[in-house]
Amino acid sequence: MMVTGRNEETSGRIRLGMVGGGNDAFIGGVHRIAARLDDKFELVAGALSSTPEKSLESGQALGLERVYGDFKQMAIREARLKSGIEAVSIVTPNHVHYAAAREFLKRGIHVICDKPLTSTLADAKKLVKAAESANALFILTHNYTGYPMVRQAREMVANGDIGKIRVVQVEYPQDWLTEQQDFKQAEWRTDPERSGAGGSTGDIGTHAYNLACFVTGLKAESLAADLQAFVPGRKVDDNAHVLLRFEGGARGMLWSSQVAPGNENALRLRVYGEKGGFEWSQEDPNYLWFTPYNEPKRLITRNGAGAGDAANRLSRVPPGHPEGYLEGFANIYGEAAEAIHAFRNGISPDVSVVYPTVHDGLNGVKFVAACVQSSSRNAAWVSLT
Repeated sequence: MMVTGRNEETSGRIRLGMVGGGNDAFIGGVHRIAARLDDKFELVAGALSSTPEKSLESGQALGLERVYGDFKQMAIREARLKSGIEAVSIVTPNHVHYAAAREFLKRGIHVICDKPLTSTLADAKKLVKAAESANALFILTHNYTGYPMVRQAREMVANGDIGKIRVVQVEYPQDWLTEQQDFKQAEWRTDPERSGAGGSTGDIGTHAYNLACFVTGLKAESLAADLQAFVPGRKVDDNAHVLLRFEGGARGMLWSSQVAPGNENALRLRVYGEKGGFEWSQEDPNYLWFTPYNEPKRLITRNGAGAGDAANRLSRVPPGHPEGYLEGFANIYGEAAEAIHAFRNGISPDVSVVYPTVHDGLNGVKFVAACVQSSSRNAAWVSLT
């Protein structure tokens, strides 16, 4: 039996705090929208910036009840309040994730953390231990796992619709760093002190890697990576080509790039097995193409004919009405809410509730570290186990 949380209530909105995500932070706004979309969270407190002055300014703009100058002060105070926060969203640059999450976890406050898990492998391993010993949940917001047709593909793999998997191809190209950029979002993402050793590999390569593993259920054994920093003076990679070897014999290819003109957020997944294959594109997310071997290609639509239970439980509107990025993010928050409500009741959530965990986060940081190591050794094969 699970130990219940700090709040005696077993239903109702979850009191939420936020670390990072101030006025000029893109991802903070995304998390706030996602948390409110299903009316299961209420944002009441925050330490929203690296300085007390900016944090107060952002908190006042959001109308928060309580605003703090730093996350440690927030964790200590909120844990003591009878009506303190039950969960916290951490939406800072990567190098802050470990220290912030640790402060809340050890006080029994659930953590919803943006990806990647941490900026270093050492911090990722320490955060896993902190999460495993805490009386609280840890949810990682790999938001693409919340898309209905991604859940459809995952269910079809589990049902054996494409047979034993042979080939996995995943790519995530963008173009926004094709030239040197100095605005906030680009500046910290290309700084290894804050982003970690990986550039495109950490920022979007981890999304691609997580998606491939989430849908297929496969675990990568080793990889060989060729990383580039094409923009002069850039200290982290902006392009990566990665070969993957999975347990059971499947082979994979992963490409992440932030210097591919004409690409915005072109995350794509193709999986091929003994009996058939499928393909999915994030920029056209309501459709999954499925092709049984030696048969015509079939289109499965979100909430349409052929969609299964795993996809339908996350679909909000009738087929033909687009759902995408914000709804996928909100689905992760919805899964988190289901798990937190179950935690309140001292029970396990329904088996259909699925979200990325701290262990998925560790796998992502291992992926980045292995890519950097492999590329430094002329694309030598590096173990992931």
